[in-house]
Amino acid sequence: MDGIGRIKKKFGLIGRNISYSFSKAYFTRKFADLGLVDHSYDNYDLESLSEFKGLIQQDVLHGLNVTIPYKQEIIPYLDDLDEKAKTIGAVNTIKFVNHHLVGYNTDAYGFEQSLIPMLQTQHKKALVLGTGGASKAITYVLDHLGLDYAFVSRNPKNGQFAYSDLVEEHFQEYQVIVNCSPVGTFPQVTAKPQIPYTFITGQHLLYDLIYNPEETAFLLEGKKRGATVQNGWRMLQLQAEKAWEIWNS
Repeated sequence: MDGIGRIKKKFGLIGRNISYSFSKAYFTRKFADLGLVDHSYDNYDLESLSEFKGLIQQDVLHGLNVTIPYKQEIIPYLDDLDEKAKTIGAVNTIKFVNHHLVGYNTDAYGFEQSLIPMLQTQHKKALVLGTGGASKAITYVLDHLGLDYAFVSRNPKNGQFAYSDLVEEHFQEYQVIVNCSPVGTFPQVTAKPQIPYTFITGQHLLYDLIYNPEETAFLLEGKKRGATVQNGWRMLQLQAEKAWEIWNS
């Protein structure tokens, strides 16, 4: 801080209805642990991205995270994109460089680094539940790792499955299942994607991007049947640390 005790480095999260957010608590604790008393992290709950320009004009920011529903919508507001973010088509981290806004995607890094240790030899194909913005970083990683995948959607387009299409043969073929939908998030903790869980076995890996609750109904169904399960907590930690690295590079 300077002589009158002002915060010098401000960071934050933009999204909508984000009071539950992981990021504010994570970075506030991180700054305290590192003794960075001149750093702060705040939630910027924006009803619309039309408020974004006003936000960055009124506050001197060093970096932002971006969450739903703005990971794709934010792109036209940025001056440049990192190559990975450009390929993925979604941004969750913004770095401020002399009032120049550069977009990055650290979700892909977080997902990849948390997924790799869990993969086994039979895990060659994945079902991706949901086709929203969250799925973009996931499919980027699956491509990078050489895993074939298929989307499952409530409103399937060409080449995608409807939830009602899924039968036992699909679960024999696709032994990684990634929930990219918000179904099962607190407080709707009993909700789960409508897949036929009876076909899940100990050969499957179920990954849920949701981290609250810690064990979603989706993961509990997999766990009951001996599947390997993983929630989104480790991915969030890893993407946050990668964002911190980018802001400080």
